[in-house]
Amino acid sequence: MKVLGMISGTSHDGIDVATVDFEVRDGVLHGTVGHTATIGYPPSLRQRLVRALPPAPLTFEEACALDTLIGQAFADAATDAIERGGPVDFICSHGQTVYHWVEGRHVLGTLQIGQPAWIAERTGVPVVFDVRIRDIVAGGQGAPLVALMDTMLLAGLPGHPAALNLGGIANMTVPASATTPHTLAYDTGPANALIDAAVVRISGGERSYDEDGRLAAAGAVHDGLLEHLLGEPYYALAAPKSTGKELFNAEYVDKAVAAFPGIGDADLVATLTALTAQTVADEVRRHGVDTLVASGGGCENPTLMAMLAKRLPGVRLTTTAEFGAPTATKEAIAFALLGWQTANGLPGNSSSATGAAGDRVLGAIVPGSAPLRLPEPLAVAPRVLHLGGGRDD
Repeated sequence: MKVLGMISGTSHDGIDVATVDFEVRDGVLHGTVGHTATIGYPPSLRQRLVRALPPAPLTFEEACALDTLIGQAFADAATDAIERGGPVDFICSHGQTVYHWVEGRHVLGTLQIGQPAWIAERTGVPVVFDVRIRDIVAGGQGAPLVALMDTMLLAGLPGHPAALNLGGIANMTVPASATTPHTLAYDTGPANALIDAAVVRISGGERSYDEDGRLAAAGAVHDGLLEHLLGEPYYALAAPKSTGKELFNAEYVDKAVAAFPGIGDADLVATLTALTAQTVADEVRRHGVDTLVASGGGCENPTLMAMLAKRLPGVRLTTTAEFGAPTATKEAIAFALLGWQTANGLPGNSSSATGAAGDRVLGAIVPGSAPLRLPEPLAVAPRVLHLGGGRDD
């Protein structure tokens, strides 16, 4: 079964796509990664989306318009992926997260927009969507859903490995082992969210991220500000836990900087980059991880990766590219896997990681142009994933 996975992450900068052809052989799930790409939102749409995000007020009219426009952008991306990578049997669209309703350690709701009917209408292919809410209704965090792919991809690695995704928010998966009886997966805190917010303010909106980590590399970490930021109560919460830009946003940066007047632009970005590295490193050490497999846009920031490596002596730091998943589109591959799981009647969450009452089949399905036909559910879910053929286009 060939599945197209699609997601726009918490950086809100565009749509990651990946086609994966899945086949079970001898109890192992093999995935051949075909076309992968990242398609940026049109600048006007991205600006409109960013202006609507918390803590900004939002009307139902604008919410409806964004749901439609982003759905159309996903439909365009799906059509392009199919033209380039060939026909697919299923599509799994995560859409664009615009709000994750968290009170303390409890998630009460989540909202992803990007109306999937546009995708189904344009492509004629059935679309799995709204994949987080079933886990939340079952008492889970609804995140991180990449835990399933992480555990399957890292299965069999010696020692105590973990997976790290550096998107807008950083999340880590620690598979079950002799010292960790159950898989853990949770958001460690911001990855690029605060860095991006600072760069947007510094550049007057002309830049959306610290390209190649150059601004951070030009600055010096402000120890006082870093200590202040590390006092954020979220870091002290026990897993499972999740967060988002509802907390870690431009207003958060402004409030922190107000206590340290006069800090330079480069020093601010260096400090925010160090915050990401420090909060991730603290969690890696907490779990005794000896191999850390990273993915996400943060892997393209050499200053961040160097800060992380410096804080983790003795830990092997590599990327998911070593395992067949390009770093930029690993999450799209993960959602292709979730679409495959749903189509085959298999759970897509890792309940020990999210905190749900049990494993659940995730999502709803918009039929394509033909009657919806699903394969017979698999009696035994594969626990190992081998990927091949992947590269970023």
